[in-house]
Amino acid sequence: MAKTTANNYFYALGRRKSATARVRLSTGKGTIVINAKPAEVYFADSKYLLSKLNEPFIAISQENKFAITAVVSGGGHEGQADAIRLGIAKALVEVNEDLRSTLKRADLLGRDPRMKERKKFGLKGARKQRQFTKR
Repeated sequence: MAKTTANNYFYALGRRKSATARVRLSTGKGTIVINAKPAEVYFADSKYLLSKLNEPFIAISQENKFAITAVVSGGGHEGQADAIRLGIAKALVEVNEDLRSTLKRADLLGRDPRMKERKKFGLKGARKQRQFTKR
């Protein structure tokens, strides 16, 4: 999935729930831009989500060495942050294949498979049914 291009950046795709993040990783000073906004503005309400984005860099102890540009769509803020984190980790593996084992041990390369279950025909939701009446 991750690709290297001639423009000196590394690309990877990250997903979580219904969120999809397309991440570009290039050499820089640690700036993170999400949907053309700085990450501090995009996730202004949560320091926790901002710290989630830096987990792959902390795991390989290379903070502030890469610039990240992410285009994310779908889902909520939590799912989007997880999708970006997975995309960053996959792009770092593209940069250096030796980082795979470190990131895998830190549990950053696995995609969380939990998704919303679809609504079934004849039911009110995925599993909710009409109330049963005996008489």
